[in-house]
This record gives sequence, C-alpha cells and structure tokens, in this order.
Amino acid sequence: MSDERAADGAPRFVPLTGYRELPAEEMTRRARSFYEEMVARRTVRDFSDRPVPPAVIENCIRTAATAPSGANLQPWHFVVVTDPQIKSRIRVAAEAEEHEFYTRRAPPEWLEALAPLGTDPHKPFLEIAPCLIAVFVQRFALLPDGRRMKIYYPAESVGLASGLLIAGLHHAGLVSLTHTPSPMKFLNEILERPKNEAPFLLLVVGYPADDAVVPNISRKPFADICTFK
Repeated sequence: MSDERAADGAPRFVPLTGYRELPAEEMTRRARSFYEEMVARRTVRDFSDRPVPPAVIENCIRTAATAPSGANLQPWHFVVVTDPQIKSRIRVAAEAEEHEFYTRRAPPEWLEALAPLGTDPHKPFLEIAPCLIAVFVQRFALLPDGRRMKIYYPAESVGLASGLLIAGLHHAGLVSLTHTPSPMKFLNEILERPKNEAPFLLLVVGYPADDAVVPNISRKPFADICTFK
C-alpha cells in the first residue's frame, strides 16, 4: 500500500493493532458466554432511585462510540441527565405526548400489540430512575462556515451505537428501558441541543427496584430468525 497521507500529514492507513486470533475452542466459549450473559437482559420499567456510579455510565458511552458509522462520521451525541428538575421536565413533556398517543394517535392494532407489555401513558420511571441517557442523531453536520454536510446512514449508525450502549450497561450490571415517545422534539429544547440533531432514543438507566417485575414474554426461536446457506 502506498504511503498516502491526509491533508494534516498523518498517514491515511495504519497497521491493524489490537487483534489477536483465538483458537476455535476459545472463540466458541467466548461466544457462548456472551450469549448467556445477554440472554438474561430484560427491559425493565420498575427502577430503584439508587444512584449509579458516573464512571460506569461514562465508560458505557465510550463503548457505544466505538460503533461503526457511515463514512466514520459518528453522527451521535449522548446527553446524560441526572438532575431531578430536568428529569421532571422530561417526564411532563413525555407523558403529554404519550397521552396523545394512547388516546388519539395509536391505531387499535398497535395498542393491541402493546397490551402484553402493560404500558400506558404514565412514565414515573423517568423521574425515579437515577439516570436518563438521551441519544441524538445528527441529521447533517454543520461546518464552521455555516454550510451543511451530508451524513451517511445516520439512523443505522446511531442504532448500532445504541445497541452497544444497551449491551454495555447490562454487562456492567445495570438495567435499562428504551423509551421513544413520539414526537420527541421536546428533548431538543429541554436539553438545549442544536437543530441539526434529532432525538433518537431516551434510555432509562439504573438498578431494578426490589419488587421489579417484567412481562412474561419470550424471544423467537433461533430457526425463525436465522438461515444458514
């Protein structure tokens, strides 16, 4: 490969480091171990108000930011909310949208699909949980001269980062809830995010309440989700 260099003089390509090939047996063991850890993950709606270590949240977000992204543009921003007043404002705004959803916007088949989960317009966990992570997706980049730059595959990229974040939180010993009131534009105002960002996900994070329960549901059989050719 030629010694190509970027405008700042740095090489465009560097050797791959950090990869170490493992024996097949070790790969199989690791893959199984990770599966067994992640299959225990459940979405939780009953939270303790016990604070979580800030370093845990920070490192999970650092993990999320390692996700692949279109053209390596990394079109994400994470806002960590622990301030009770801000959480209260978010709850009021979210419940207003959720009330509209459950009473006017949602078609009957959607409400029927949600019924086994026991959801409703009331979202007390937004105040009870010690931490909210608002995930924003950059729809376009703003250059220093004010011009817009196209972002490639922004939703796909932020979706990948969000998955890593959820997995990281579970691995660290916390539980989470993916909350997506629609629309979520109120998050831009409350969290003072710029116009080129759109709310993608509101992740509720913490420890489960002592009496936490989860819906009695199951995942699809493997044969229904995967085909080998």
